[in-house]
Amino acid sequence: MPDKKFEILNRETLFQGFFRVDRFRLRHELFAGGWSGPFTREVFQKSGRFAAVLPFDPKNDRLVLIEQFRAGVLAAGEHPWITEVVAGFIDGNETPEDTARREAREEAGCEISELHKIADYFSSPGSNSEHITLFAGRTVAPEDSTIYGVPHEDEDIRVRVLDATQAISLLYTGKIRDALTLIALQWFAMHHTGLRSRWLVSDVGTPII
Repeated sequence: MPDKKFEILNRETLFQGFFRVDRFRLRHELFAGGWSGPFTREVFQKSGRFAAVLPFDPKNDRLVLIEQFRAGVLAAGEHPWITEVVAGFIDGNETPEDTARREAREEAGCEISELHKIADYFSSPGSNSEHITLFAGRTVAPEDSTIYGVPHEDEDIRVRVLDATQAISLLYTGKIRDALTLIALQWFAMHHTGLRSRWLVSDVGTPII
């Protein structure tokens, strides 16, 4: 409810590195009326916002995912290489669309010719400021198992090119372990036929499938 009021009483930075942790002391209006008492919340701050893209080759009916090492998964005690969608920070004056196209080239060797926005959302709003703009992107799939990534960012990324039905099946076999990729693949599973048809129009504008 945008008309509800809140007040930040104090804000302090507990840690500043590549990421930042802030402690807020605040209060806000209550649904039942009046105001809450002062309380504290610690928030994990990421610099800027993110864009992500699920590259889709409609002609060959293939999706492009990537596989890379993730320290957060390691810290949780699990195998740290995961399969996920392309994603990255929105830099400088970039738009989310610019970032989606740039990251697709850097991480997967994909040139994106068209974008369809899937969602704008906060990944974990209770304690994290991360905001993601997620797209599906039209592309021509590269070769499977090719290696990409930006060396000075210590990226080592392997491309996984999957038939659309094979990629969707990952949802039901426990192979996808991050929320961003789950959201992207669930959306794709619901919109696969319509998206492919729209991107495979004939010269006279008649859908091919």
